Amino acid sequence: MTAREPKDMAQAAAATGAKKTTRTWDRVLVSAFLAGAYIGFGALVAIIVSAGLDPGTWGTLPTLFTGAAFTLGLVLVLIAGSDLATGNMMLVPLSAMRGKISGGDVVKNLTLVLLGNLVGALVVAFFLAVQTGVIGDAGSAADSGAGLAYERLTEIAQGKATGHTAWETFLRGVGCNWLVCLAVWMSLAATTVSGKVLAIFFPIMAFVAMGFDHVVANMFFLPAAIFAGVPDLGWGDTLLNWLLAGAGNLVGAVVFVSTSYWYLFLKDDPGENEAAEQAEPAERG
Repeated sequence: MTAREPKDMAQAAAATGAKKTTRTWDRVLVSAFLAGAYIGFGALVAIIVSAGLDPGTWGTLPTLFTGAAFTLGLVLVLIAGSDLATGNMMLVPLSAMRGKISGGDVVKNLTLVLLGNLVGALVVAFFLAVQTGVIGDAGSAADSGAGLAYERLTEIAQGKATGHTAWETFLRGVGCNWLVCLAVWMSLAATTVSGKVLAIFFPIMAFVAMGFDHVVANMFFLPAAIFAGVPDLGWGDTLLNWLLAGAGNLVGAVVFVSTSYWYLFLKDDPGENEAAEQAEPAERG
């Protein structure tokens, strides 16, 4: 049984989105930096957990392990509190649909958050993944932990950067953020940490296991691969992936979550319950 019903969740989501646009730009950037770093931590542990698992033996189970480990990222974002662009792509536009903020507020917030997420992800990729030796390079012993991590990162990064058409990457971005935003949305139903973690786990595990593209996760995977010297991967491929995945993420959030639940629960609500639309400090996906 949930602590909030879906209509209450919609009101809380709109209130949360509005609050995100009231902070100063520097606080938004710091909050977004943390979220980018948290997603980087989730991506790094996902690589380590799934490294060295031969598909010939394990089949597709490594993708399941990758997804289960990657959930750490959104757990840190939502429970510790920070601003993740993919979650804001649902929360902030929903608040605009509710009439609480303007379209300009949406653009400004998403721009600042994407920038902060990028810096946070790059810091973890360069300093904590590659410079620490957790991720090795082409010269690392093949049977070492660093060597196995390098091979796994290579597989993930090359698949994302060059393994799909532009249309496929865009659609993978749509599917990814539909699920990510559902995780954020369902976390609004819970008022306990354990409830929020449970709400987050399955949608995030699912999108990673299916190979969908999350623009902030890719801000870690692809630069980390470049920093580690993965061949046949450049910044041009990386930027194109971010553009396509980010556009898909935006569509997945706005069309399939924000607009859908605005239409179902907020469109005909005159707003007399505005005073009850209180978001919790942890609801900052």
